[in-house]
Amino acid sequence: MLFTSLEFLFMFFPITLGINYLLPQKARNYWLLLVSLIFYAWGEPAFVVVMLISILFNYFMAIRVAETKRGDRHSKIMLAIAVVGNLGLLFVYKYMNFATGTLHSIFPFTQELFEQTKYVLPIGISFFTFQSMSYVIDVYRGTPVQKNPFYVGLYVSLFPQLIAGPIVRYTTVEEEIKHRVVTTDMFTKGMYRFMKGFNKKVLLANVLAQVADVSFESTELTVSLAWLGIICYALQIFFDFAGYSEMAIGIGLMLGFNFLENFNYPYISKTITEFWRRWHMSLGTWFRDYLYFPLGGSRVKSKWRLVFNLAVVWLATGIWHGASWNFILWGVLYGVLLIFEKLTKLPEKVEKYIGLRIPYQVFTMLMVLLGWVLFRAIDLPSALEYMKAMFGFAPGGFINDTAIMHLTDYAITLIAGIICSTPLIGFVANKIKARVTWTGNVFHFGGYLVQAVLFIVSVSFIVMNAHNPFIYFNF
Repeated sequence: MLFTSLEFLFMFFPITLGINYLLPQKARNYWLLLVSLIFYAWGEPAFVVVMLISILFNYFMAIRVAETKRGDRHSKIMLAIAVVGNLGLLFVYKYMNFATGTLHSIFPFTQELFEQTKYVLPIGISFFTFQSMSYVIDVYRGTPVQKNPFYVGLYVSLFPQLIAGPIVRYTTVEEEIKHRVVTTDMFTKGMYRFMKGFNKKVLLANVLAQVADVSFESTELTVSLAWLGIICYALQIFFDFAGYSEMAIGIGLMLGFNFLENFNYPYISKTITEFWRRWHMSLGTWFRDYLYFPLGGSRVKSKWRLVFNLAVVWLATGIWHGASWNFILWGVLYGVLLIFEKLTKLPEKVEKYIGLRIPYQVFTMLMVLLGWVLFRAIDLPSALEYMKAMFGFAPGGFINDTAIMHLTDYAITLIAGIICSTPLIGFVANKIKARVTWTGNVFHFGGYLVQAVLFIVSVSFIVMNAHNPFIYFNF
């Protein structure tokens, strides 16, 4: 079920919210667990079984880990079984098809040994698998184990963040599962965040997606359409994912949960390192805490070991995003760039020398855009052809009527997207509030009013069956 579907807006969420507040405090967790399972089962009921198996497996493994002495052989074996079990489940459903197809193409004789697998990807499996696995690892590290299986089930399946994040740690919501209070301020803030994320998704991401789709599907791609398309896709994926995360945060607030932020204006980044501190922050911190630091992080004696640690993390990041050579190469690209920045200490130099800052910021955004080409293209040959078109080797020349038409028709949305992807509006508002103190309430209520009006417009778009994909549901 999509947050931007009419079923969610006018049936599922109002009923969920209303009954949640009518129930006594002790019954609310069980109600939220039930509706979360219904939410997940809405599109494909069979996949609920996969998630329930994951929940029960990690629940029992966490108890076994907690029963052992941390650091001894038995506890390490239990932890290893939990990690292998989670990664095994993820591999079967997400990577088995890719693995068997790759083996068949490299070694044709294997086609006679085993058939091409055709597993259907359960929606959000990467997200709930990482959450489940982090819970067991945290218990191994000393977090008190949760004996109530329904509470563990709620943590993993909680519908606001279930299928596209942000990736939530058990320690973040542990106390809120047991005891949570929703204040009026918290609820209204949640409404605001939900509307804001909804508007980003429907009015920006969905509209800009139409230009991106045209450019990537064009057989007569021009230089100008290639650049227009990838800029629109960069904005689309940002507002798509950041919008969903903001809706999840808003719903969480209305239910009494405080999820951590997932985005912080990544397109103003001056370096690749900064970009990944601002983009999909919950995934970045997950890999940092559960893979990079255990490998030794940057506190290693050998530079080669540092290179190895970063290479492993970014190969894993690419693989996490999808079973495709495009995603693997995308992860490798960022790994190479981040290793380069780490070894040369470029982020510190960029901050220190103003003359280096602007050129390197342009380079950073260029690399981000090239990375998005790998992300969006259907395969590596298509990605390479698109990149060639961006740099002058386009079958359609520099510009054509299609490029002009789309630039003209979508200019306002494109400009709005660029402005909203930066903190410019908030910066200007803060400057005005600092100079004219009485405008504080005006901006506060004005912001709510603007988002409410835009929300009504967004809902009308959904009613008219507007283009409504969600990119990160594929991961």
